[in-house]
Amino acid sequence: MIDNLYVIAIITIWLSIFMTVVTLSGGVIFIFKHLQHTNIDNLPPLRRYPKVTLVVPAHNEELVIQDTVQSILRLNYPLDRFELLVYADNCNDHTADRVRELKQIKEFKNHNFRVIERTGTGGKAGVLNDALKVSTGEYLGVYDADAAPEKNALYFLVQKILENPERYAAAFGRNKTRNYQQNFLTRCINLEIVNTQRIQHTGLWQLFKIGRIPGTNFIINKRIVQSIGGWNNGALTEDTAISFSLMRSGKLIALAHRAEAFQQEPETLFAYYNQRKRWARGNYEVILDNLKHLFDRTSWRIKLEVFYYVCTFFWFNAAIIISNTIFILNMALAGVQYFFPQVHQLVSLGTPLSVLFMVNWLMMFFLYLLQMNIALASDYGQETVKNFFYTLVSYFTYAQLFIIVSIAAFWAILRDKITGKRHTQWYKTQRF
Repeated sequence: MIDNLYVIAIITIWLSIFMTVVTLSGGVIFIFKHLQHTNIDNLPPLRRYPKVTLVVPAHNEELVIQDTVQSILRLNYPLDRFELLVYADNCNDHTADRVRELKQIKEFKNHNFRVIERTGTGGKAGVLNDALKVSTGEYLGVYDADAAPEKNALYFLVQKILENPERYAAAFGRNKTRNYQQNFLTRCINLEIVNTQRIQHTGLWQLFKIGRIPGTNFIINKRIVQSIGGWNNGALTEDTAISFSLMRSGKLIALAHRAEAFQQEPETLFAYYNQRKRWARGNYEVILDNLKHLFDRTSWRIKLEVFYYVCTFFWFNAAIIISNTIFILNMALAGVQYFFPQVHQLVSLGTPLSVLFMVNWLMMFFLYLLQMNIALASDYGQETVKNFFYTLVSYFTYAQLFIIVSIAAFWAILRDKITGKRHTQWYKTQRF
C-alpha cells in the first residue's frame, strides 16, 4: 500500500515536472521574442483610441485610494477618451471624501471622474455589474484600490486589444509588488508574483494563447461582457469565473506584458491567510462548476485550463500531503527504531523506491530554482543575490503555506456542503 502511494507520488512529480517544463519553455520563448527596447517616452499613436470606462471598486480604502486615483488620472491616454468611476462600496470611512478632495486640485480640473457611494450587494462583482449599466466606454477597465498603474498601462492594454479586436475580448497586464521590501512575507509574495507573471502567464499565452483575467489592471469589451450576463455577483474570485465565461464564448484574453501596475500585498500572515483562502475557495468553486467541460465538446483551451486547475488544486496538493505525511512518519519511526529495533519504517531508506523518490524530488527542486531565476532575470532589478537566497528559503517555508490554505479552503467548501450553509465571508485585505 505504502509502495503504491510512493509510486503515485513519483508519477505526480513527473507530471508536475512536465507541466513546468512546458510553461517554462513557452515563457523563455516569449522573453526572447520581446527583448527589444521600447521607448516609452516616444510611443507611436494608436490607430484609434476607443473610449474606456475605468472602474475602481473601493471598500474602506481611505489609506490608498488617492495614490491610485492620481495614477489613473495621469495615464497617457486622451482625456476625452476615458472616464473614471470610483465606487465607495459600503464604506464606513472617508474613502469618498478622499476622492472628492482630488477634484479641487488644478491638475485634475478637466478630468472626467466621479465617486459613487454604493450600498448594494454582490461585492466587487456587484460593483462591476453596476458600472456596466452606467459606463459610456466601449471597454471597461478595472483597477483595485491599491493598484496604481504605470502611466502607459492603458495605452499598452488598448494597443494589444487593437491587434485583433474581434478575437480579443479582454487584455490584461502585469502587477508588481510595491511593498515587497517590507518583510520576509512580502518578499516571498513578490517572488511568487514575478514567477507567475514572467513564466506562467507568458508561457501559456505564447504556446496556447490562454490568458486569465487578474483582479486588476485589465480592460474588457463591454458588449461582450453584457452578452455573457456580466459578472457573477458574490463570487469570491470573479476574475477566474469571467475568464472561463469568455473562453466558453470563444474569445481570447490577451496578455499585454508592458502594461504594468503596482499593488500592495499583505504584510502579515493573518492578512495573507484570509486573502489567499478566499482566492483558493473561489478557485475551487469555479473548478467544480467547470469540471464537466473536461468531458463535453467545449474548446480545448477550456479543457486544458480545467485540467491545469484540477492538477494544481486537487491532484498535486493531495500527492504532496500524502508524500509529506509518509516522509514525516518514516522519520519518526526511524527515530523510534533507534531505541526499539523491532519497529520497522514504512519505507526503508536506501531502497530503490526511496532513492528514486528522492532523485525525482531533487529534480523538481532544481527545476523550481531554474524557473525562479529565469523569471527574476527577466525583470529589471529583481535578479539579486538576496532574492536568490529568498528563493531557496521560500521553497521550504512560504511555498508550503499554499498547502495549508488549500486544505482550509477545501474544508470550508466541504463544511458548507454538509451543513447547507455558507459560512465563508469576504475578508477585507488590510492596507498599510
